[in-house]
Amino acid sequence: MNPAVKNPPVLGFAAWSGTGKTTLLRKLIPALRAGGLRIGIIKHAHHTFDVDQPGKDSYELRHAGAQQVLIGSRRRWALMVEHDQDVEQEPTLSELLQRMPTADLDLILVEGFKHERFPKVELHRAALAKEKLYPHDDNIIAIATDADLHPATQLPILDLNNIEALTEFVREFATNHADAFGAAAKPASSEGTS
Repeated sequence: MNPAVKNPPVLGFAAWSGTGKTTLLRKLIPALRAGGLRIGIIKHAHHTFDVDQPGKDSYELRHAGAQQVLIGSRRRWALMVEHDQDVEQEPTLSELLQRMPTADLDLILVEGFKHERFPKVELHRAALAKEKLYPHDDNIIAIATDADLHPATQLPILDLNNIEALTEFVREFATNHADAFGAAAKPASSEGTS
């Protein structure tokens, strides 16, 4: 990839809960890294979450009232930001992308945010018997599934269990869609999924 790229392409993975988004990403990321891509991840959390552990200094300082805690070592750094109160709306993908340092990334993968308008791969498992997302979201650029969807769509159909094929699809996307970063900003038209 071009090291001068400051705004890497953004590709999402959208699916119903239980489809295996995180499991797939845990397989996909090492395969992409082995091909030389530097990967960033943005994941939507539906509930209150904590990235720190009780008893750790950073946790105790944050719970003492610090609004921002930046902890760093020679291997990694992390910034935790507390809001003074619950914010009514979830952060948008666009807002989170603006906060993410991207200069050292070739690609940003997104788990969730399926109501927003940006390129996404739909993950579909036949055993879940859930409604397909692609008929209601024109931002879905491919479907990874374990079911036979032909000839229901003209979208590329990928085998959900073939990590090599998925890796190649994502690699090609990263190479051919360097302008996809700016598209991640608007809610999609579909309702009732996350």
